[in-house]
Amino acid sequence: MPRHPYVLGQFLRLLPRYEFQRIVNKFNGDYRSRHFKCWNQLACMIFAHIRQESSLRDIDVALNAHSSKLYHIGLQQCPKSTLADANERRDYRIYEEFAKSMMQRARREYANTSGADLLKRNRKGVVAHYFSQQCQSTGHLLCLRAL
Repeated sequence: MPRHPYVLGQFLRLLPRYEFQRIVNKFNGDYRSRHFKCWNQLACMIFAHIRQESSLRDIDVALNAHSSKLYHIGLQQCPKSTLADANERRDYRIYEEFAKSMMQRARREYANTSGADLLKRNRKGVVAHYFSQQCQSTGHLLCLRAL
């Protein structure tokens, strides 16, 4: 039976781990941490953001609910006190600089694409979404044919 990788694991593989580690070393982020490194904290925070968790307790419950899958996703199980300590003590500039580097990478990648092409693609998606929402709210069959 073929196994497909988890979406979060695929997403984490897209992030440049070498670049992140370079930034962590620059700010000495993993100093005096044995098990819960900055990468684990980033992965937990991305997991929480995707699931729209609002508190450390929610994050802890969600991580414990998926404890058998965490290794395959690329996460490490941690108590909420460990996550709270990491959020409090780690330098925010690590994640800020990593986010800036990711935005610069996206700018370089889309530099050759004209804004009109991107706007055209996005506009089609926005218009289709708007019509589908209107059709669902009004129940008109003519709206569905227009799509």
